[in-house]
Amino acid sequence: MKDTPRVREFSEDQLIARISQFLTILDDVKLGPGDDAALVSAPDGRFLVTSDVLLEERHFVREWISPADLGRRAMAQNFADIAAMGARTTSVVVALTIPGDLPVSWLDDLAAGMGQYCAESGASLVGGDLARGEGISIAVTAMGSLDGADPVLRSGARAGDVVAHAGKIGWGAAGFALLEAGTKASPKEITQELISAHRVPQPPLKAGIAARRAAATAMLDVSDGLVRDGARLAAASGVVLNFDPAALAAYEEVLRPAAKHLGLDARTWVLSGGEDHGLLATFPPGASLPDAFTAVGQVLDITGEEQERPGHPGVLIAHQPVQIPPGWDHFGG
Repeated sequence: MKDTPRVREFSEDQLIARISQFLTILDDVKLGPGDDAALVSAPDGRFLVTSDVLLEERHFVREWISPADLGRRAMAQNFADIAAMGARTTSVVVALTIPGDLPVSWLDDLAAGMGQYCAESGASLVGGDLARGEGISIAVTAMGSLDGADPVLRSGARAGDVVAHAGKIGWGAAGFALLEAGTKASPKEITQELISAHRVPQPPLKAGIAARRAAATAMLDVSDGLVRDGARLAAASGVVLNFDPAALAAYEEVLRPAAKHLGLDARTWVLSGGEDHGLLATFPPGASLPDAFTAVGQVLDITGEEQERPGHPGVLIAHQPVQIPPGWDHFGG
């Protein structure tokens, strides 16, 4: 049997050529891969930029995720940041570090997953960099367009606004817990959707633009947990977010079979589980919420008597402080 070709057997130009076959170049791109830089249009003279990185053994375990799914995941978490500003992603660049003994078919599948997600989302992968290293790292930079509109910031929430969420909550954390426990010990009906959600988040990209058009006052991507990211929005706006326990319980319901199987609490996944990349937004009182959004609470003034510490932004549930783990933090602070 012929040995599987490895990355080290190819030149950099050959590897780039392999990656390029999976790329689709759309109308926002005036000059794609092949020169020293790509040329991307900025329809109204402005563009958004965001970046993120995935490190092997820190953000993913190679045995737990296919390269195609990893490529889609790398795109999804960056596209979610653009959507959280009320915009659409137009183009992406990727810097890859890969070991020489990596099967070249793995790289092909990674590029295919990236290219597929970009094509489905209306964006183009226009270039990047490729280097040899000890482990795998995937650094993605995404550019986005507001198409003439103003961005939705974290800092615009006001007392009386409705707090709403679009997308999944807790699914990624549940899927990770199932993988850690060993999927062979878990019923398929429990594991399949949750593990898939951990491997490839499904951010509601179109909901970001819909929220901006519906006059959302503030918005952010929930990547580090509902409470941790909710607190960030609250701090930026100088308000308190008061979550409705009944609304949060609806998110817990679908997670309870997996939580029961593992002897864990679904509520913890909902409140502190990260990497679902849903959108948390606030809307003016009486506003009609876009279809993807569900009301989950209300914005309160920091000076209200119902606050535990009047004058301090933060997050409450039914006017009570939240006593749970703080969510994902890269440095444990």
